[in-house]
Amino acid sequence: MGERVIHVSIPEQRLRLLEDGRVLMDVPVSTALNGPGERRGSHCTPRGWHVIRAKIGAGSVPGTVFVGRRPTGEVYGPALRERHAGRDWILTRILWLSGLEPGRNRLGEVDTMRRYVYIHGCPDEDPMGVPGSHGCVRMHNDDLIALFDRVAVGTRVYIAEDGARPAVANV
Repeated sequence: MGERVIHVSIPEQRLRLLEDGRVLMDVPVSTALNGPGERRGSHCTPRGWHVIRAKIGAGSVPGTVFVGRRPTGEVYGPALRERHAGRDWILTRILWLSGLEPGRNRLGEVDTMRRYVYIHGCPDEDPMGVPGSHGCVRMHNDDLIALFDRVAVGTRVYIAEDGARPAVANV
């Protein structure tokens, strides 16, 4: 098995899991409504090389609600959504990202991990393929579970603004 790399294309609103240039997964996602950017408080999706710093929620039932990276004991459903209108739903699993490029997405005012940027699940009725998040990469729950089970802590993630695929993880 070669190195697995996650590639997120902001213009295409797609996530691809690659291994030695082969596409293992290709699914729609939703990145930030505010577009790409790295500054704390911007609610933008950070670009460049990242790494999965932590995997959270292994074994949780689909729809498990997380707040502050901890399960609340709730499972998402229409009644819960109605009671908490406007909530930024973080469901099922979390892949917490950490930037690898000092000054771009690591340290100071551009630190991806300190911005709490994740790849995470969202309600399955939320649209994919269009920007809509507060900076994270949102996925439907079944797609997220499939990805979560195929990657490890330390897997590199490239978030591209131009749609170009990285040849190798060069950081």
